[in-house]
Amino acid sequence: MMKRFGVVSIACSLGLGVALGVAAPHAAAHAQSADLVLCDRVAADPTDPDKPADVRGANDVAAADVATAIKFCKAASAASRRALYQLGRAYAAGQQLPDAIAAYRKAADKGSTSAMVELGVMLATGTGIAKDEAQARTLFERAAEAGNPRGVTNLAALSKGAGMPSDPVQARDQLAKAAEANSAEAQYQLGLMIAQGIGGPKDEVAARALFEKAAAQNHPGALEWMGAFAQNGLGGPQDKAAAKAYYERAAALGNEDAKAALKRMECPYVLKDKRGNFVTNLCF
Repeated sequence: MMKRFGVVSIACSLGLGVALGVAAPHAAAHAQSADLVLCDRVAADPTDPDKPADVRGANDVAAADVATAIKFCKAASAASRRALYQLGRAYAAGQQLPDAIAAYRKAADKGSTSAMVELGVMLATGTGIAKDEAQARTLFERAAEAGNPRGVTNLAALSKGAGMPSDPVQARDQLAKAAEANSAEAQYQLGLMIAQGIGGPKDEVAARALFEKAAAQNHPGALEWMGAFAQNGLGGPQDKAAAKAYYERAAALGNEDAKAALKRMECPYVLKDKRGNFVTNLCF
């Protein structure tokens, strides 16, 4: 399934005289840096390969932060493609879709793979723009070739939805390259493929190692899968205490599957109707 759109988310003065003429560029550089810091604070995408490691990011640009994000990301966008992409996220969060599309196009032209993915999703779904799966495919391919894991997964989803053959072997290879660059999303997606034997041999030990790496970066899905692997002793030792800790971390990040898993751990007995359908969990 194709991942999120707009969620799946900056002045310079002329100095007079020699002294001011020298000082102005330095002051402008600091002002620009401050704009980018504030842009990152409210609009950074945690899955963006351009995002510095010390910037946390958020899956969504909060409604209360849209105006602030637009102001500072616009100011920083002249010198930063990351800010230009984040400007697109801010516009999208504010439902200003024509502006979001324009910002994503400019960022993609400058090489932002995250912008390629977001613009591709909009084109593939016809959101705010005429539907064009051919253009979407081209954008996903460019992002995938550059190592963006969301480019890889969205390309596979587009191919499947259009009834076109996808290449799981190639997808696995592309994800492996991104995973080696320490992309948590790539590590998680590659772990899923390896755990299920898609595009290559099934290997629970290797899958667990990848989930563990992504979990160390607080990837919600990887934390949930690490919980399942630890709970069931897949690819390594069984450890129910560790499983619970993984589930709790994932649940705190909003992962619904982890919340359900915690409930099952607390209430392990299942009540079913006469047809064998699940009714509820029993707690004692």
